[in-house]
Amino acid sequence: MRSLMKTIAGPLVISVAITALRLAGELLGWSGDWFSKATGGIVPSGWTWLVGITWLPVLFGPWFARELRRRGEEPPSGLKVLGVALVGGALALVGMRVVVPALSLPFPLVLIGFWAAMAAGGALQVLAWPALFRVLLAYGLASRLVVALVMLLAMWGGWGTHYDYVGMPAQFEMPLLPRFLWLGFFPQLVFWSAFTVVLGSLSAGVALVVSRLVGSRASAA
Repeated sequence: MRSLMKTIAGPLVISVAITALRLAGELLGWSGDWFSKATGGIVPSGWTWLVGITWLPVLFGPWFARELRRRGEEPPSGLKVLGVALVGGALALVGMRVVVPALSLPFPLVLIGFWAAMAAGGALQVLAWPALFRVLLAYGLASRLVVALVMLLAMWGGWGTHYDYVGMPAQFEMPLLPRFLWLGFFPQLVFWSAFTVVLGSLSAGVALVVSRLVGSRASAA
């Protein structure tokens, strides 16, 4: 457990700092191109995505893989990590774009379908490299728990940021506790944590494959 926390400590500090910067920018009314208050899904408009933690697994996936290898935790195969990540991503995408809409669930129950689809894609990653799965999941849960706490405070105080879904449809209007659970707590700790695992595994897989190719060419030379 101590080794796991040590591995994710640096990336977690970076994630918390970026979350704090994003919140400060929205509260202080900084440029909307970088600190938009709109809830823009997985890929927000403008440059807002840079001031957020959604894309960070692209960097941290390879970093975690390197740290695990330094500790003697060798992956079974870079291609396997990459392949399972692609399958997991496809599984989540099909679930969200095909299966969930076909169920015609009312709001907010439809959210459970989206969470389940992404969670299935994330859980699949344990089959490729269990050690990497555990690290990515721990980082995902820890970083997203911080975001969930910010969302609770924003919803409670009505801060008018994307963390409390400012300007969203009337169906998002609920009492504080159910609103936080449906729109903050479970999405962050289930959907976004699983998204972190899939994206981090994908980038780690790419890095492992590239590293192996470069190493093979260097040996041949």
